[in-house]
Amino acid sequence: MKLHCGKTHLDPDRPLVMGIVNLTPDSFSGDGLVACAEQAIAHARAQLAAGADILDLGAESSRPGAMPTSLDDELHRLLPVLEALVDCGVPISVDTYKPTVMRAALAAGAAMINDIYAFRMPGAIEVVADANCALCLMHMQGEPLTMQQAPVYADVVSEVRDFLRSRVVALEAAGVARERIVLDPGFGFGKTLDHNLVLLRELPATAFDGLPVLAGLSRKSMLGAITGRPVGERLSASLAAALMALEGGARILRVHDVAATKDAVAIWSAVRKQVK
Repeated sequence: MKLHCGKTHLDPDRPLVMGIVNLTPDSFSGDGLVACAEQAIAHARAQLAAGADILDLGAESSRPGAMPTSLDDELHRLLPVLEALVDCGVPISVDTYKPTVMRAALAAGAAMINDIYAFRMPGAIEVVADANCALCLMHMQGEPLTMQQAPVYADVVSEVRDFLRSRVVALEAAGVARERIVLDPGFGFGKTLDHNLVLLRELPATAFDGLPVLAGLSRKSMLGAITGRPVGERLSASLAAALMALEGGARILRVHDVAATKDAVAIWSAVRKQVK
């Protein structure tokens, strides 16, 4: 099933690499580019040159403990960069949960909305239902400010799957076609290290109905907890986690390091093709 992503139809049978463009002053990975739109645009173009299949622009930090960003600040950070990149040749995703930002992003040409709240905010579904953009639904227990304080699950895999299924049902009830939907189990969003490892090991069990799965593991604290390395030294761990996610059925990898990830995906794909 091809993913309907604005004017583009992406083939998730081929692993896709989504390059991260953080437009925030407090990104957990230290790559926030809020101070200069030109610098952010240059970074995005470098991601494209490295082979990114999608660009994901985020103008509000969702790291653990992050305070909400005002609507005006988010739009001020986002729109100049989005407008400069909208004709770059690949779909542009916008990482937001605010319906007003979604509407402005779609009007400016965004091809995907990547929502950490899975379109639960009042009015969010109504904004995107009749658009032609792709929709990424992420699982999160709690909210960024407090989500890592004490996450608890009886069965993290089934709870994540059941939540995502309920959100797909809600979108379909509003007329959203399945060809527009992507699932994200939400690594690091209201989950302990053990929860994240179980989800990665059991990733196939979080998916259903052939919907593509996005995995966002790049540079995350779970990798630091395992390796002991600071955020700027987690490339090797990020690549290992990305390949584990591919083995588990993920078809979109949301990453900071596009070139290295593309190389790792190329090796994985060549081996898998040979095995077949």
